[in-house]
Amino acid sequence: MPTYIMLSTLTESGAETLTQQPDRLKEVNREIEGMGVKVVQQYAVLGPYDFVNIVEAPDNDTVARVSVELGARGSVRILTLAAIPIDSFISRLKKKG
Repeated sequence: MPTYIMLSTLTESGAETLTQQPDRLKEVNREIEGMGVKVVQQYAVLGPYDFVNIVEAPDNDTVARVSVELGARGSVRILTLAAIPIDSFISRLKKKG
């Protein structure tokens, strides 16, 4: 299954919710998995983003749906990136033409 990186930043209301209900993070992960996206790894980070999530999804449409649905709640802003395994990337570079 294709891999995606989801970078997320909490809004003010999202930070308030998380402060009051830290387990909400795990609840959201279960919701995401219910939409067909597997959470492979999740990290809280310092810097411009609050979380880095490594996820697997069957296709771009599925991961885009998750990103839009979560963002529509108003508690988080998400940047989703398609990730290409480095060996696959190198292989494609060698097959020029």
